[in-house]
Amino acid sequence: MCRYHDEEWGREQHDDRKLFEMLLLESFQAGLSWKCILNKREAFRRAFDGFDVRKIAEYDEGKKLQLMADAGIVRCRKKIDAAISNAQIFLEIQREFGSFDSYLQSFAPNGPVRSAAGMNVTHSPLSDAVSADLQKRGMKFVGTVIIYSFLQAVGVVNDHEVSCEFAAKSGQPPEQHASQRGET
Repeated sequence: MCRYHDEEWGREQHDDRKLFEMLLLESFQAGLSWKCILNKREAFRRAFDGFDVRKIAEYDEGKKLQLMADAGIVRCRKKIDAAISNAQIFLEIQREFGSFDSYLQSFAPNGPVRSAAGMNVTHSPLSDAVSADLQKRGMKFVGTVIIYSFLQAVGVVNDHEVSCEFAAKSGQPPEQHASQRGET
């Protein structure tokens, strides 16, 4: 977990493949620990074709059965079905916005947002807005808590503790968040 924090968590991510990877992993994490998902990450990478969103969007029933038989991943039919339909919607968002990164930036146009509430926050106006929009588009397993974790992981929300060396390296003050100004 320390290595994940020190090398990846909370770093601004603008690569759509990485954004999809984190969205998929966060959706599978629902109801489980993040440690469990991180321990299965390489198995997920192998099972889901390196998180290639185009390939995943085309998975058929045979591939679903193959995934359900893979003991290396979380074998939940609803989450597997969601991963496939979410991939299709992810591609639609890319077509609409040019990239999924641009879509996310439309919610936080001034860059990373610092959490206003401090420790143990599970959602925010930003995650509420992104979650609601993704759900409206048809995505599943993208509730506000999952999306908040996703936004933290990919650096849209900077929730590093004040004492952490990474805290000051990114993040606008909380009042810079567009949804807090009523602009979303």
